Amino acid sequence: MNPLILPEYQAVTPTPVIVALDFDNAESTLSFVRQLDPSLCQVKVGKELFTATGRFLVDSLVNQGFKLFLDLKYHDIPNTVASACRVAADMGVWMVDMHACGGRRQMEAAVEAVANYTHKPLLIGVTVLTSMDEADAREVGITKPIAEHVVDLASLAKSSGLDGVVCSAQEAGMLRQALGKEFLLVTPGIRLPNAQNSDDQRRIMIPQDALTAGSSYLVMGRPVTQAQNPVAVIRDVNAIAMAMNAQ
Repeated sequence: MNPLILPEYQAVTPTPVIVALDFDNAESTLSFVRQLDPSLCQVKVGKELFTATGRFLVDSLVNQGFKLFLDLKYHDIPNTVASACRVAADMGVWMVDMHACGGRRQMEAAVEAVANYTHKPLLIGVTVLTSMDEADAREVGITKPIAEHVVDLASLAKSSGLDGVVCSAQEAGMLRQALGKEFLLVTPGIRLPNAQNSDDQRRIMIPQDALTAGSSYLVMGRPVTQAQNPVAVIRDVNAIAMAMNAQ
């Protein structure tokens, strides 16, 4: 992979990969994770895996030294979301997310809930799911173009005190320009060059373009977990990020 020219506003972590552990049981997950090094990537546990394994797997991964993104996309009344974030902080997770459309009071309650933790988790707002296109958005009452709606939600998340948002990499450039270089942009829907996209992600991008656009972290599931050499894929993406930092 060739190094890319880094825009002046870009802030890239040297280890931007978050590996989405899209398994349905602890045995398969832990078997795969044995190939990984916590210094090379972060890991993500989502709804299916957490429902199947509960706190046991989260504790196991955290105890192995992994920075863990607990991707449960909280969306509830402020007190409930705040309590959930507090539990996540007690578990030692690195990042936790909630739907930004839950509103300012929900997000501010979450911020307050973890404010006094020494190692508080990063709080991330979900904007518009990358599985949704313009037609899907209209069906749920979003009358603005998706890109405009994403900016509105991300701006609300930032003003509510969150550390960043989940968004499509296609929206990363405009969010980086609008919200500054410190605000975290976590982008799923990352695919390797020449890969055949056979899943339900629609607003996708390759790693090089996503990092150049302004992504802070790249959520990569099957491109890593189904690779013949997962560590090589992670190292390649990290090399791009390191080259950008060196510019």
